[in-house]
Amino acid sequence: MQYDIIVFGSATQDTFLKLRSPLIIQNDAFPEKRGLAFGLGSKIEVPEIVLASGGGGTNTAVTFARQGLNTAFIGVVGHDANGRDILDVLRKEGVDPKYVLTHDDGMTAYSVVLVNEDGERTILSYKGEGQHFTTVGIPYDRLQSTWAFVSSLGGSWEVLETTTLWARDNKIQLAINPGGKELAHGLEKLKPLLKHFSVVIMNQEEAADFLGIPYQNEKDIFETMDRLIDGIFVLTKGPNGVSVSDGKKVYTASVPASPVVERTGAGDAFSSGFVCEYARSGDIAKAIQFGTANASSVVTEFGAKKGILMKGSWGPWPLVPVKVSSL
Repeated sequence: MQYDIIVFGSATQDTFLKLRSPLIIQNDAFPEKRGLAFGLGSKIEVPEIVLASGGGGTNTAVTFARQGLNTAFIGVVGHDANGRDILDVLRKEGVDPKYVLTHDDGMTAYSVVLVNEDGERTILSYKGEGQHFTTVGIPYDRLQSTWAFVSSLGGSWEVLETTTLWARDNKIQLAINPGGKELAHGLEKLKPLLKHFSVVIMNQEEAADFLGIPYQNEKDIFETMDRLIDGIFVLTKGPNGVSVSDGKKVYTASVPASPVVERTGAGDAFSSGFVCEYARSGDIAKAIQFGTANASSVVTEFGAKKGILMKGSWGPWPLVPVKVSSL
């Protein structure tokens, strides 16, 4: 079968627990200088619980399917109830799961998401079968697609390299939003693969660490990435918006004022929304606007999929203005 896009990435089952007035403590040991505190031996009432599938691979696949693209997903689940539930969700969303790999030596990846009242969250993550992502069972010789999107692969170099070379050899457009374990392979090892991607997406912290460039030196980050890749580089900056370079110009946009219930999946929603619109129109400014609209919609709901926009909808908020400047 010919697909519009095939997604390679993670699949998890998520449980969201909404916290009521949790104790927030200040401590430099935390990345954001603050953390949640619970009394040992205490019993804490949870006012709301939401069950939903997640993982960067399934989240992005649902965006593509809801936007009308013929989409397949390739990832790993276990032979358990959570794995079956994830496959059911994919089928209901119109994502073809027939290439999903299953293993019986562990459980499907699972996360417990503790959600604060301001929408920020702490995630307890069990990687499960997601750690066993290999090329065994992936029929690359039968896969046909116009685009491929690579999300977190549990650090599998085998899948990343094989997928990249398969796409190159078959003239398939490639996009990637790598996870931390993919970036941990290091610049020198990833450099030969990155040049084959049409779209590379990283957040500012990831890009700075990966390149060894100070976080605030955005210009240096862009100039370095432009030398590494032939396509476009997307730098997401959380609440500070996004900047995109095509090697000649930089496109910049902020984040619209919209309500935030919970932020899980915002990055996946932006990345997949951006790639979806870029694949359709080739217009970077429109891709930024749709990616931003998709992310803004996702954070208004619990879970990473409920708020994903349907085809024809750009959400209720005005489109963000996009500023274009020369490098």
